[in-house]
This record gives sequence, structure tokens and C-alpha cells, in this order.
Amino acid sequence: MTAQPKYRRVLLKISGEAMAKRGSSGIDGERLRRLAEEVKTVVEAGVQVCLVVGGGNLIRGSRIVQDTLIEEATGHYMGMLATVINSLAVQDTLEAIGVPTRVQSALAIDRVCEPFIRRRAVRHLEKGRVVIFAAGTGNPFVTTDTGGAMRAAELRADALLKVTKVDGVYTADPTTHPEATRIDDITYEEFIDRRLKIMDVAAVDLCQRSGIPILVFDLERRGNMRAVVEGQRVGTRIGTVPGGHPSPV
Repeated sequence: MTAQPKYRRVLLKISGEAMAKRGSSGIDGERLRRLAEEVKTVVEAGVQVCLVVGGGNLIRGSRIVQDTLIEEATGHYMGMLATVINSLAVQDTLEAIGVPTRVQSALAIDRVCEPFIRRRAVRHLEKGRVVIFAAGTGNPFVTTDTGGAMRAAELRADALLKVTKVDGVYTADPTTHPEATRIDDITYEEFIDRRLKIMDVAAVDLCQRSGIPILVFDLERRGNMRAVVEGQRVGTRIGTVPGGHPSPV
């Protein structure tokens, strides 16, 4: 018997880099399809799903301004437009495998997607449609992590699912510190105090105020997203837990 989902409505935050091959840029069709298939299994379980996709695989506004005369605010707007491109790619891939989808943008681009309207987004979710939120908050100097936390709070999501390159939160970057150990559970306060880099402090603070747990995991292993929404122990949980404790890798 298939386990019943623990969460009724979730927001999935995925970086733009996760849509490209490792060490590359652009959009990789195979990785895009894998993401869509993982989302489909969760939708078929009766979970309402919304997504926030970054744009770092195409352009990162904070970096492009370093070697150019482009103003930082303009760079951030360019990054927001990259998230719209990624969102449209995810939308078409989801619909190609039978998942109805809507893209809502914080920037007005009505020829390709809807404007963000909270009540309309809720209605789409209630009808079983996946809603992809593009262009962050529509404001520069705000990361997609924080934008995702804001949307999760606005839509009263039961959990924020944060996809990373590794299988959870570690005591240090495991790619440069092989001795680092994974943390199974950690409180919001501990995460902020320890300055762990996997997610913006502002996003974690907002989730704490909204009572939204953050579930950090990777999508490299098929079925991880379904396991997470069923409440299985996958990756790291950031929330109101007794205390974080490193687990052996």
C-alpha cells in the first residue's frame, strides 16, 4: 500500500544550476525531465505543488556586474528574467508528461505567463495544477530562496522543499571538507547561529515566523521527493526540533 503524504501543500525551491549538467550551464533536457517526473509522482499522490526556480544556470545578476558597467539592480532584473526562461521550460516539460501547470511572474510579462495573484495561485493549486513562481519577488537584492519562503508563507504551504547538490545540510561544505557530517535535524535558531550557507538566513527566519519546516535533500536519487512528502527521513529537516545532531555519512 502506498503511504499517504504527510504534507498537503508544498513549495519546491530548486536552483537554476540543478537544471544544467554538473559543471555546465544552460538547460539539460534529461535533468529537466527527471525533475518533471519527480514532481508528477508527488502530484499523483494528491499533494499540491508550487515551484520556485532560480536562474543561475543562465545568468547570475550579482556576478555579471563585477566585470561590466551594468548596475547591480539591472543585473538582478536580468537574473529575474532568467528565472522566467527556466520556469517556461519546466512548464512545457511538465505538461508534456500530463501535468497541468501555470507560470505566474512577479514581473509583468503577460504574453507568456500570468501575473502573480495569490488567490488565483491558490485556486490553481486546488484544481490540481502545479504553479511555478517566476521572477522572484519582482524586486532586486532579494534572492530566490527568500522569494520562495515568501511565496510559501503567502500560500500557507505545509513545507518548503529545498533541493541542493548534496543530500542535506552538512557541518561544512562536503565538497571541500570530506570530514563534514550530515545533520538530520536542526532548529531554525541553530541553523542561523551556525551560519550554514545552504540557504539564506532571511528565508529561514521567515519560515520560522510562519511555522514552515524546511526539508533539504537532493533529487539525484529517484523517488526522493515522494519520500520527503510522505514524511520519510531523507536529507535534513530545519524546524522546531529538540536539537540538531550530526549523523554519520
